[in-house]
Amino acid sequence: MTSPPDRHDEDASLIARSLDRPEVFGELYHRHAAGIHRYVTRRLGDDAADDITSDTFLIAFRTRTRYDLTRSNALPWLYGIAANLIGRRRRSEVRALKAMARTGLDPVAESWTDRSDSRVSGQAAHRSLAGALAGLPARDRHVLLLTAWADLTYQGVAEALSIPVGTVRSRLNRARKKVRSALGGSDPTSYEASQSQEAATHG
Repeated sequence: MTSPPDRHDEDASLIARSLDRPEVFGELYHRHAAGIHRYVTRRLGDDAADDITSDTFLIAFRTRTRYDLTRSNALPWLYGIAANLIGRRRRSEVRALKAMARTGLDPVAESWTDRSDSRVSGQAAHRSLAGALAGLPARDRHVLLLTAWADLTYQGVAEALSIPVGTVRSRLNRARKKVRSALGGSDPTSYEASQSQEAATHG
């Protein structure tokens, strides 16, 4: 699970100060742009990542007056904006995943199995996984990939997508079942981080 960067000011404090000093908002970009860019690259590739990352922070800057300052970590908010922008290109994402399912050659989908269980390897697994991801409803794919690729907790995903935590759980469970079935029982989303965040949620 990704922790907020070690910093003197929390994100919320920085956003609050940026209301009077807009230039301060640039620090939020320096803190989080790389992570957002990596996530979008995994979803849509490099070409789209530059544009969506820029648009994410532009929208964040323009809407910062509505930010909930009780939330010290702005990452879920930023990932939520990015997810909305990715959603507008969902046809491109699904096309890329279907191409990967046919050929096994799409580098965007390959990044998923970099973190998979060692049993999930090889081109056939890549194709099966890409096909499973392409077949997920967009809302379930968002929850699954925000958990697996952005390392957000269930609460973080809920904040990002403005849905209840219970809905995050149900969508994630549904998505994992489909992915597990496509991979013959292997589940590349069953990381130790998932287990620890589950324990933390119940703890």
